[in-house]
Amino acid sequence: MKKVMNWIEGSAFAGSGNMITVVNPRDEHEIASISSVTPIEAIQAIETTVQASKAWSQLTYKKRSEVIFNLRTLIAQNEKLLIETIVEENGKTEDEAQAEVSKAIELCEFATSIPSVISGRTQYASNGIEVKEVNQAIGVVAAITPFNFPLMVPMWTIPNALVCGNGFILKPSEKTPSTALIIAQLLKEAGLPDGVFTILQGSREIVDVICDHKDVDVVTFVGSTPVAEIVYRRATSNLKRSLALGGAKNHIIVTPEVDPIITAKEILNAGFGMSGQRCMAASTVLLVGENNGCLDELIKQSVNWIPGVQLAPLVSAESVALVDSYLQTTKGTLRVDGRKTEKPDKGYYIGGSIIEYASYKDMPETELFAPVLEVVHCKTLTEAIALQNESPYANGASIFTDIGENAMVASLGMSSGMIGVNIGVPVPRDPFSFGGLKGSKFGVGDITGYNAIPLFVKCKKITTKWNPEHKKDWMS
Repeated sequence: MKKVMNWIEGSAFAGSGNMITVVNPRDEHEIASISSVTPIEAIQAIETTVQASKAWSQLTYKKRSEVIFNLRTLIAQNEKLLIETIVEENGKTEDEAQAEVSKAIELCEFATSIPSVISGRTQYASNGIEVKEVNQAIGVVAAITPFNFPLMVPMWTIPNALVCGNGFILKPSEKTPSTALIIAQLLKEAGLPDGVFTILQGSREIVDVICDHKDVDVVTFVGSTPVAEIVYRRATSNLKRSLALGGAKNHIIVTPEVDPIITAKEILNAGFGMSGQRCMAASTVLLVGENNGCLDELIKQSVNWIPGVQLAPLVSAESVALVDSYLQTTKGTLRVDGRKTEKPDKGYYIGGSIIEYASYKDMPETELFAPVLEVVHCKTLTEAIALQNESPYANGASIFTDIGENAMVASLGMSSGMIGVNIGVPVPRDPFSFGGLKGSKFGVGDITGYNAIPLFVKCKKITTKWNPEHKKDWMS
């Protein structure tokens, strides 16, 4: 069985912490064991990253972005290996894994543009007085990442933080640890100096070390809202910058004039794609008007989502049990029960489900992270927007409509960080930033794109006076 290592000072490192088993969700076989580090080993590794980052930060933006440009090429060349690794540990389909690789390439491309967008401002503030801003590396950035995107989510922060001149520590999910090692090997091949990039395998105690270490300057997290809040509070209590992204229960509003066939297909892609295991998955469908035919089409087309073909497995047996309990106790009407769908004998599979509620209040606020769509009927668009605003989460929200005024009213009225019009998964493309609101995000700024850059730098303001002595002014 494969042994998954840590990455310290440019090479694999076998930790002396607990061994953690990795299971393939497609067939339930044990495929690897993680050699996790102890807290003492984690502290020592962080200190090597701190030292290595000092020389790295002194290189020019051009030199640092060359490494990420090389990484972009290497990711493309190793697409097959990355896809195979993601499919084996995460269980997602090959198409879903390939999309993740494509996004990682795109994230590298944005990072290589940072030198042209990060330049500080300069102004002659008075006679002989120049004021300018200089952005410098903040130090060491740490990322704690989830199982559902073992390549893309680490790449949300790695390229940007490195180009900005920081050292980097990655704590990947224990469920999908191997992709991180491929990233490390490719970074080394791309020319990154040893020690600048570190991988620490382990569980909560390693997260605690990262949040508490005095020389970790930024902590980012992606995962569930309860854990995001814990990480954010712990990191910021230690006077660190932190951005912690939590869960979501994303709403889609459907107005009655749209084509129900096309709209239902888009909604099912958004809700059942990746088996609902993404923080931008569609969860709640708000159907506006009495003659809205979208529900019938959702039910009809749901049979096209076959476990083991279009539907990947859930990540664990616990996830399947959670869905089963949720469906058993629902206060709504099960219009499609995914538990009854034919599925492979082995693997953590479950079919897609559709629940219809008589009242929005009957629907739990819980993020399920599974292929379950929950449908509520609304009399008016105003009512639908008001219901969306009641959600404690605010990652994404969309409206399907053929009327421009509806689109404008909903876009401005819905409470979410990312809004879609006739798009089921409204994730913006770089350079626009990924980030939600309310209980979906703790911290300031976003995690990708333009709005992420301030997280990774410290901005110095330098005021310089060169004028002769006799030229006195108010700033003298």
